[in-house]
Amino acid sequence: MKYYFVVGEASGDLHTSNLMKSLKEYDKNADFRFFGGDLMAAQGGTLVKHYRETAFMGFAPVVMNARTILNNLKLCKKDITNYRPDAVVLVDYPGFNLKIAKFVKTQLNIPVFYYISPKVWAWKEYRVESLKKYVDEMLCILPFEVNFYKKRGYEVHYVGNPSVDEINTRNYKDETFSEFITANKLPDRPIIALLAGSRKQEISRNLPPMLQAVKGFEDYQFVIAGAPGIEPHFYDDFVKGLPLKVLFNQTYRILAQSQAALVTSGTATLETALLNVPQVVCYRTPMPKLSYWAFKNILHTPYISLVNLICGREIVMEFFAKSFTVDNIRKELIQLLHVKNYRKNMLDNYAEMRRILGGTDASKKAAEIITQKIS
Repeated sequence: MKYYFVVGEASGDLHTSNLMKSLKEYDKNADFRFFGGDLMAAQGGTLVKHYRETAFMGFAPVVMNARTILNNLKLCKKDITNYRPDAVVLVDYPGFNLKIAKFVKTQLNIPVFYYISPKVWAWKEYRVESLKKYVDEMLCILPFEVNFYKKRGYEVHYVGNPSVDEINTRNYKDETFSEFITANKLPDRPIIALLAGSRKQEISRNLPPMLQAVKGFEDYQFVIAGAPGIEPHFYDDFVKGLPLKVLFNQTYRILAQSQAALVTSGTATLETALLNVPQVVCYRTPMPKLSYWAFKNILHTPYISLVNLICGREIVMEFFAKSFTVDNIRKELIQLLHVKNYRKNMLDNYAEMRRILGGTDASKKAAEIITQKIS
């Protein structure tokens, strides 16, 4: 069978690469073509366009790159038409992928699968109608999404969360702290991890105040997890003259050896919790007062981090919009590092989150649903 994937960011590249691996177990003749990334390319097939050329976040970047986005849409539609896959699998990235879903369903009549639902439960709920109309099977990775869609007349699948599998099967799972610091030529001091986002705009906004917040923690060292798809030299101006290191392709290794982490919102908050690392969620927004108003009046979600959303209550502190200050971040970090009961409470709540998520094999369950549908 022939499969076409459309992915728009680093986490989608990771999750989809594992889905591809599982599809090959169910379909020995699987052939892949995709908009995606390096991890997907490593599974075989043809990379048509890398996500770093397609990912634009925020109103201004989207407007400034409107011509590029339109050209990418044309290319994607034409490429799918020429390839004539047996299934199109869309991964998050709704602004782009919903247009592709409509085209594929109405013009080509090819089965459309959505792996990793757009966050329509947070905003743009009207998109549910498009999903019902143009997507054959929705494969969700967050438990609460099932009830959200069910209330709106759309039956979906919860296949489990792929981050659970990826953490469980990661490389260097049994690595010791001593082995990690030796391999990376780091000093023998406890680590605080800094995960400032996966896109340049996020990193530029979040990393400078994160670096300010950790000043004065002299008994610790700080390691930045370099984002996939970002050139290493991009970090140079941020870290110039500072005694810290940026490590690439080692996010899980860094977190596993950290005492605490400062993390922007997104998949990274979930991964940090799954690795049992106390965290401060901090996400700087432009125009903080307006962003806070929008969160309260436009978004339909009480939290920004996946940890809190999955548990349905506040497990980790979230500093964003007007609550995002260097002082707030620093005070929370002190609590996590030095107040034993406070730290333990967060770790105990992580265990509850893991129970809610359920077991492993998300990509295998998703692959099974896809192959059964098109066979």
